[in-house]
Amino acid sequence: MTENPFLNLTYEPALEALGDDYYDVVVAASFPQHILRFRNDDLLPRLNLEPDNVSDFDFIEAFGQFQQRSPLMALRYHGYQFGDYNVALGDGRGFLYGQVRGTDKVLYDFGTKGSGTTPYSRNGDGRLTLKGGVREILASEALHGLGVNTSRCFSLVETGESLWRGDEPSPTRSSVMVRFSKSHIRFGTFERLHYLGRADLMSPLLDHVIEVYYAHLLGIQDPQERYGQFYAELVQRVAQLAAQWMSVGFCHAVLNTDNMSITGESFDYGPYAFMDEFNPRFTAAYFDYMGRYSYGNQPRVCEWNLRMLQKPLALIMAAEDLETGLARYRDHYYAAYKQKMLTKLGFGELLPELGDELLRLTLELLEKTQVSYHDFFTGLTGQFSPQWCEDPEHILQTTVENSDDEAATLLKAWRFHYHSCLTTLSSEEITQIGQCLRQHNPTTVLLRPEIEAIWEPIVAEDNWQPFYDLVAKLQDPFGEG
Repeated sequence: MTENPFLNLTYEPALEALGDDYYDVVVAASFPQHILRFRNDDLLPRLNLEPDNVSDFDFIEAFGQFQQRSPLMALRYHGYQFGDYNVALGDGRGFLYGQVRGTDKVLYDFGTKGSGTTPYSRNGDGRLTLKGGVREILASEALHGLGVNTSRCFSLVETGESLWRGDEPSPTRSSVMVRFSKSHIRFGTFERLHYLGRADLMSPLLDHVIEVYYAHLLGIQDPQERYGQFYAELVQRVAQLAAQWMSVGFCHAVLNTDNMSITGESFDYGPYAFMDEFNPRFTAAYFDYMGRYSYGNQPRVCEWNLRMLQKPLALIMAAEDLETGLARYRDHYYAAYKQKMLTKLGFGELLPELGDELLRLTLELLEKTQVSYHDFFTGLTGQFSPQWCEDPEHILQTTVENSDDEAATLLKAWRFHYHSCLTTLSSEEITQIGQCLRQHNPTTVLLRPEIEAIWEPIVAEDNWQPFYDLVAKLQDPFGEG
């Protein structure tokens, strides 16, 4: 038996057992070079592994050379891309390497990116640029550190090939990444079955999803009621995920239905960006000419994607159950977003009317002045004082002095309402505001200049230390470690 701990894990054939109507068996590419550039030791204890007992070569052998794993499955799916239905999708440069049960009893996927061509490569080379891998590591670790429900990167191996890309200076370096997530089943997995008219494959897939990812619903005896509860919970999960993105200022950039997980987990990061100045029209992807996936559109797009998912689910579910589930999306979203934003403002709970108005005034102030989203909350955190309860003029006083007339007027209205909120709290609750602010407003934010700053030394001198330093900060964004 091999001594590689990854090859000795107990892999479960959960998706494989559904049959090959849902995937194609593929072969991994062979690469001329294998240099481990990133290993996520933070995830190893979840596999009951100690980092000191796992070597770099163990990562390379399992997740660069793909030794002793069969079958490797390229998943089949379709999807709505920028509103248009696309049948020419599927895993085009990756596969499901295996599924393992964590110490938390959750089933996790190892999914690759950049591991070679598949039947769905569409004349592509099936490779991932090294910068693309670096960017996804940074995105997933940043979002995880901020409390967003996200997949994470398990490893990144540089593979020694030269790639040509239109959106990067070329030739550029190649890599293969392994993603660690709860599931790679997408909205588009179901949409493909609707397109093919395969209602017979829909129930087994949905039963599998519920059994593995919504097991608490198995006690519901009536299948139609169980399906209805599944969809209602998925709606809630997606609404909460959208609220998480919005609260941390994150723009996913490509919210096609093939990038929407059936578990409500965020994954597959391309040209994402964290917004600097607050602007609902901020668009991360250069090719999103109409701003479909702009920062401010994300909640509505997620709702639209859920509505498109109703088409395949309607093959086996009652339309009224689907509509009942989706009808609660906006309430779920607003409740989650309001709660997230109030904690960024320092409040655990407020009377509903006070909280609604504080959120409205905050967004109005941010949008009309287009201040730095993160600097606003950093300033609030750094300047907060219990003395603000005594006189609203004390609140963000230095900010007022540096504002123009319009901004000062907006900020004055915001200050007086913030003061009104403070006056409803007890002395003990006032003392907790500073701690709440520090716990929910990061000191490290992954803006585009930070990404370019760590990429430059990698290109110029193969210096990876700035990258590792940034990852460490993103994993502890509130400076608690």
